[in-house]
Amino acid sequence: QVQLVESGGGLVQAGGSLRLSCAASISGRTFSNYNMGWFRQAAGKERDFVAVIHRAGGLTFYADSVKGRFTISRDNAKNTVYLQMNSLKPEDTAIYYCAAARLYYSGDANQYNYWGQGTQVTVSS
Repeated sequence: QVQLVESGGGLVQAGGSLRLSCAASISGRTFSNYNMGWFRQAAGKERDFVAVIHRAGGLTFYADSVKGRFTISRDNAKNTVYLQMNSLKPEDTAIYYCAAARLYYSGDANQYNYWGQGTQVTVSS
């Protein structure tokens, strides 16, 4: 079983930065068994892929909309995945979710087994 808790969201002006964290509590397996992803959902829209990091940490993939501005990383010793968000834009406003996938390194939300409750990010213009 995996429980994920996001933190670090808030209100920021356009051009600013935020760092999201997602702490995992895991039983039966280790954090390094899971590929970890970040997704976001803006009001009235579907949940979109943001970034994914491989279980070993050496491989990452980003949505085109955030490439070059966001960086995903993980600390397996701390059971935590991060999303550093720079040069934020109003269109980045959304609830951000982290998710864990046992098998797949993927941008497809259907491949993820566990989800956090989300943290709100609001970017003002």
